[in-house]
Amino acid sequence: MSGHSKWHSIKHQKGIADAKRGQLFTKLSREIIMAARSGGANPEGNARLRLAVQKAKDARMPGDNIQRAIQKGSGTAEGVQLIEATFEGHGAGGAAIIVDIVSDNRNRAVQELRSAFTRGGGNLGENGCVAWMFETRGVISLPAAGKNIDELTLQIIDAGAEDITPQDEYIEVYTAPSDLENVRLALEGQGVEIESAEVRRIAKTTCALDEHAAFQVLRLLDKLEEMDDVQNVDSNVDFTDEIMAKYEAQAR
Repeated sequence: MSGHSKWHSIKHQKGIADAKRGQLFTKLSREIIMAARSGGANPEGNARLRLAVQKAKDARMPGDNIQRAIQKGSGTAEGVQLIEATFEGHGAGGAAIIVDIVSDNRNRAVQELRSAFTRGGGNLGENGCVAWMFETRGVISLPAAGKNIDELTLQIIDAGAEDITPQDEYIEVYTAPSDLENVRLALEGQGVEIESAEVRRIAKTTCALDEHAAFQVLRLLDKLEEMDDVQNVDSNVDFTDEIMAKYEAQAR
């Protein structure tokens, strides 16, 4: 299954143990706030909130933090006024990039995004300029260690998943967005360990870049991820294992 960049998968693997856990919790809190605001504070009747809470639990976010975020979203506790928006643009080599933000200041967020894209060798574009290159799918990540891929594949398909992509250290399972929760529960019921489950934009087709352009895009993606207002970043670049290894080595 093409499209889910190695960059994003590696960022997720590192993110759970990242020293910047405070920033991660802030982003998770904002997602819970927006979910509660849009669909109510009861997870039983709010699928988006259930997913946001589970994502926070996967990251070991304390229960008190989760409850406070729900209260802020439902209006039972004070909190800043947040807006959510999606922006699209191009990186070096024509890479397509989509960024979701949740911010208390849209103008500041746009200015920071535009600056990051420009400095990263790209440009912030108009709505719709790259969205057509992506589709929304559920993505479940499983640790690969000690797994029999053939047996696991049968379990995953029986659970209702659409596709599976084995990697070196993890396995990615793809579902329809509406099936994500049911597939996760089915796999957990079979004793399958789940690292994460989320709805993401997956590129329909990927593009390959030369090393120079790939490094520019990787630096831009990392810069975007580090912004407080940014919730999610997706691109259509298929980074090779060699390029990822070189980039990781330089970052140490």
